[in-house]
Amino acid sequence: MAEHEPAFCPVYAALNLLQEKWTLHIIRALLEGPKGFNELSRAIGGVNPATLSQRLEHLVDLGVVEKKVESFMPPRTRYSLTEAGRELEAVIAAIDRWARKNLKAPVG
Repeated sequence: MAEHEPAFCPVYAALNLLQEKWTLHIIRALLEGPKGFNELSRAIGGVNPATLSQRLEHLVDLGVVEKKVESFMPPRTRYSLTEAGRELEAVIAAIDRWARKNLKAPVG
């Protein structure tokens, strides 16, 4: 390692990945099972298709999400979590427990 290169920090790298907008929403939706692109978009709600496509491509490249092309005409693709992606279920469950304990639901 060069003298001025920072050491790899796995926590820093994981937080950088998970803090990207929509990433945890994608993972949470895929914990329910495999979904097609449009089904995933509806499950998340409010995500721009280009952004969703970009995030999915990045998660596939990292080995968190698996992309399976089921047909070409019409195009049909399904996304599911890999084992590494499913391991994030504990992270989402911990966030859920913390939020239920410490955050109040909006009124009205």
